[in-house]
Amino acid sequence: MSNENRSKLLRGLICIAVGLVIWFLPPPGELEPVAMHMLGIFIATILALILQPLPQGAVVITAVAVTAITGTLSIGDSLNGFKDSTVWLIVSAFLFARGLIKTGLGRRISFMLVKAFGKSTLGLGYALALSDTVLAPATPSNTARAGGILYPIVRALCSSMDSEPGPTAKRVGQYLMFNSFQICCITSALFFTGVAPNSLIASLAKENFGYEVTWLGWFWAALVPGIISIAILPYIFYKMFNPELKQSPEAPALAAKELEKMGPMTMGEKGMLAVFLLTLVLWATTQWTGLNATAIALLGVAILLVINVINWQDVLAEKGGWDALIWFGGLVGLANGLSKVGLIDWLASVLEASLSSISSWFVAFILVVIAYKYAHYFIASMTAHATAFFVPLALVAISAGAPVELVVLVLGFFNSLNATMTHYGTGPAPIYFGAGYIDQGTWWKWGFVTSLINLVVWLGAGSLWWKVIGLW
Repeated sequence: MSNENRSKLLRGLICIAVGLVIWFLPPPGELEPVAMHMLGIFIATILALILQPLPQGAVVITAVAVTAITGTLSIGDSLNGFKDSTVWLIVSAFLFARGLIKTGLGRRISFMLVKAFGKSTLGLGYALALSDTVLAPATPSNTARAGGILYPIVRALCSSMDSEPGPTAKRVGQYLMFNSFQICCITSALFFTGVAPNSLIASLAKENFGYEVTWLGWFWAALVPGIISIAILPYIFYKMFNPELKQSPEAPALAAKELEKMGPMTMGEKGMLAVFLLTLVLWATTQWTGLNATAIALLGVAILLVINVINWQDVLAEKGGWDALIWFGGLVGLANGLSKVGLIDWLASVLEASLSSISSWFVAFILVVIAYKYAHYFIASMTAHATAFFVPLALVAISAGAPVELVVLVLGFFNSLNATMTHYGTGPAPIYFGAGYIDQGTWWKWGFVTSLINLVVWLGAGSLWWKVIGLW
């Protein structure tokens, strides 16, 4: 057995041991033993998502099977999460992303912006940030967006300006790599469909607190702090890294050359663009039309199939979407199971009693957000973070008197903002860090500084905006 397999086996055994210990603990209060069984399975699952003895989809499907085979939940309740509408919103959005990549529309948009605004290194930073912002509503995989579409462009731009890992990294490479990654985290927070775990949070919020997140409601609440972040961060990073090359005449030339290679827009690109814009308009007007966001997404996918922008083989080949269906749907079912056995209600009553001495709900709310954010130093997945911490910490703030809508949305935003600090906090992080332009110490130092900036912007300016729109 290889060292890697031994390590995975050990990590798996640790997860099982923790789950078994919790399984056999006496239930507190008036809870039934089944509550501890459900908690044991859930905690073991979260630990496995962190330690990764198996891929996350395999971990979750195993947990679902154990839940059903042990009778902790019925088979119907165990599979309940797979019928959740947000699960299918995620799958649909992955298929949109495939259309953007397959047709080349994503690359075209990015190169057009680089050609227009990339004459200086700072302008190039803003052009790439704008590219991410434009692509984010239709790409719920930040890895596909930042890693699959934008990273190859960033890497090519660095090479065109003679900036490679090592002695020439400071020319432009450090700045462009760090800026592109950090903006990806901002756009993931800005749009409900910007990253998959946002939908997981929406499902948890609906199941546990009765609050239904909408695409427009999420975007409206995130709009002002999101715009401020996108406006100031490229400049702040520019000052942080102080790239040696201030002007970048090579960038527009490279973009123009790539656009020339691509030729005029194809019918596939035009079709993709039309469906993309139609979907955004329908999502933004749901409060007037009453249309369901998932139904809109499925309509968009259907149109893409009918006009052959994507075909059925593309649908079958979208591994990321079907992987998300398994782990996301399974986690929703497990989280629903915690409520079904009474654990969430019991936890809420305990937290409410323990927080009775805190006079200000706003203080409790701020402390919860900070705790939620910096717990991500110990987590390598936005999904695992939301699953482990969202409900219990949201309960703390809500029990102290914080408005449910405010708590749900702000923790939702910070589930993406959490990932800015380390080189492993979300999928694109190891891609950009692995390029070799920034050492770990520098990445962590400026990642922490970025986390403080995000706290000021999102809890400072954001709180004022949330007051204006009536969230508190």
